[in-house]
Amino acid sequence: MIDNSSLNQLISNQNVFFNAGNTRNVATRIKRLKELKSSIYTNEKEIINALQDDLRKPEAEIWLAEIHVSLQEINTILKNLMSWVKPKRMPSKWFNAPSKDWIVPEPYGVTLHIAPWNYPFQLALNPLIGAVAAGNTVVLKPSEHAPKTAALLQRILSEIFPPEWVSVTQGGPDVAKELLSYRWDYIFFTGGVSIAKIVAKAAAENLTPTTLELGGKNPCIVDHTANVKVSARRIVWGKFMNCGQICMSPDYVLIHKSIYTDFIAALKKEVKKMYGENPKNSPDYARLVHQGHVAKMKTLLEGQNILCGGEIDEEDRYVAPTIVAIDSLENKLMEDEIFGPILPVLTYSDEIEIHQTIRHFEKPLSFYVFSERRKWAKNILQTHSFGGGMINDVIVYFTNDNLPFGGVGHSGVGSYHGKYSFDTFTHFKSYVERPTWFDPKQRYAPYKKHFPTLKRILRLFG
Repeated sequence: MIDNSSLNQLISNQNVFFNAGNTRNVATRIKRLKELKSSIYTNEKEIINALQDDLRKPEAEIWLAEIHVSLQEINTILKNLMSWVKPKRMPSKWFNAPSKDWIVPEPYGVTLHIAPWNYPFQLALNPLIGAVAAGNTVVLKPSEHAPKTAALLQRILSEIFPPEWVSVTQGGPDVAKELLSYRWDYIFFTGGVSIAKIVAKAAAENLTPTTLELGGKNPCIVDHTANVKVSARRIVWGKFMNCGQICMSPDYVLIHKSIYTDFIAALKKEVKKMYGENPKNSPDYARLVHQGHVAKMKTLLEGQNILCGGEIDEEDRYVAPTIVAIDSLENKLMEDEIFGPILPVLTYSDEIEIHQTIRHFEKPLSFYVFSERRKWAKNILQTHSFGGGMINDVIVYFTNDNLPFGGVGHSGVGSYHGKYSFDTFTHFKSYVERPTWFDPKQRYAPYKKHFPTLKRILRLFG
């Protein structure tokens, strides 16, 4: 927690620090990022312990989705930052000739980051890495629902950065509300749509640019040509990893009616293969973040046609990997993003039904198609708007930092990862340099004599 006067002083100090040019030196940025990389390696066991305490994540998932992803982001930036920060010479236009035209990357300034609880390490760290690389300062508010991870982040970052460059501010919704009452140069938020609207409204008061990383009803289409065994395995892995608490996970599956029975059997088989007869005892199955989220899942499952799973232990924050058959988009499971280990499945008979179902919802963050008809699958992807998608797999497009990651519409605003992280936290300033030895009088008033000639020339060459 931090009181209002301390928060005000912190933001003031960061503004002074930034305006004094202390973040401008690229070599210094690189040095700090190398120290952060080293610290992640040094604290690997502590990171794993914190995430297991907060979310009971299996170690393999922690290493792959939290530690490795963060290290990959740092490595990409360290490899490329010196070239990214260079001013770029651009072609000039005839009207300005002779001239030298430039685009110059510069940091926005003092930035606020509000991080989520589902991947509380890497989703806090990766935007911060991009912001620091671009030369900004950061005030980070990690999620109060992952307190061990938040405390560890605060310790690691305080050992590397002075608070006027990077500072961690802990607390709940009251602290987030207080933070949003200040003027920032940039705000980066990861979370749900309802809170994102509050963030966007607060940012609009000062015309502050934002990145909003959200989620949505991510469709997963399985057509009659799909490889049933592989498709089922990949969907089960993607849906129930981190106990379904992934913004990119398949939110529902549309299965062609001709393979529905076989595909349901394959899904059940894969759940058993991955998590055993009793997933509660599996070391590879995580837990929900808190009892309130368990209660939400319990409500969603009431009166449903459960094909697999459904067991709940509220005290242990356990909800089994659950598959539910539904026959209507009015089912309560289809009202909002589920963000838990419940997978609704429904059938379709033709492509018209696919389009109708997808367009029933807002634009999703992720979009998945399983089919051996490559041309057909590509056409489905090209028909609909979404943040990122895959053919014959789920989620792992996120790991390619050559691709921008972000949503569209209600699933998000803006993107990041790799070069896109640097771009997100950078204002690309342009300027033109002209000599004084060439100064044609045709551009100046009075226009009557020379403008017709200038107009003809511009039409020809402009």
